[in-house]
Amino acid sequence: MEKIKTIGVVGSGTMGNGIAHVAARAGYRVILADVNQDALSRGLETISRNLDREVAKNKLSISDKSEAISRIAGTPDIVRLSESDFVIEAIIEDFEAKTQLLQSLDRTVRPDVVLASNTSSISITKMASKTQRPDRTIGMHFMNPVPVMGLVEVVRGLATSDETCQVTKRLAESFGKTPVEVADFPGFVSNRVLMPMINEAIFCVMEGVGSPEAIDTVMKLGMNHPLGPLALADLIGLDICLNILEVLQEGLGDPKYRPCPLLRKMVDAGQLGRKSGRGFYQY
Repeated sequence: MEKIKTIGVVGSGTMGNGIAHVAARAGYRVILADVNQDALSRGLETISRNLDREVAKNKLSISDKSEAISRIAGTPDIVRLSESDFVIEAIIEDFEAKTQLLQSLDRTVRPDVVLASNTSSISITKMASKTQRPDRTIGMHFMNPVPVMGLVEVVRGLATSDETCQVTKRLAESFGKTPVEVADFPGFVSNRVLMPMINEAIFCVMEGVGSPEAIDTVMKLGMNHPLGPLALADLIGLDICLNILEVLQEGLGDPKYRPCPLLRKMVDAGQLGRKSGRGFYQY
């Protein structure tokens, strides 16, 4: 990891600020870029608050927190990312938006720099093919909340080189994460297994099999899940769940991934979970 000193992170939302947080805490200089200045300010505030939580739990000293914050530079200007030694994008889960960003980064950063996408379901192979460095493009799927969750799915596209894969795994380990290499299939492993479970729980609500509280309690106490599938869907965002299920259905062509009509209705109504204040629960 000697060569990697500066990490570029694009997108300061939930995932982006979490990635910037763990990178800075691990001792890297971080350039956090977001074209939306308000979102960038909120992201930096969130990082500070989350570091405070770690101080309160004696996982970090006050001076460690100050040093981590000092290593993060926020910017609305993507050109600043030219200083990066490794870039992770964490913007909206949309193929066109991510592809346009990767193409822009491709023109901005040095040719040897790895471009990693935090996509939770979109094809790395397809996005990488739109860049001039498909061998140095990879998936780096962090789990939410990033500072807490230990897993990173390392998603290898068809053209991703062995070296890119090894560098990415070592970087994840330096963040204190456990990297698990998975193939580039729709939803990878995490969401291919998780989303059908969430979808089935929503069908159970729609069909009156049980209330959200009942379904979540069964899964928590009966299956030892720390969070029930409906509370988890609210945390992820119901719009994101719908988006991933559509990627699974389209990419794998199997009707078993058909999103529950109740999920579509809730997204249409703007009931997206925690971020909108209402989903299967009130927040």
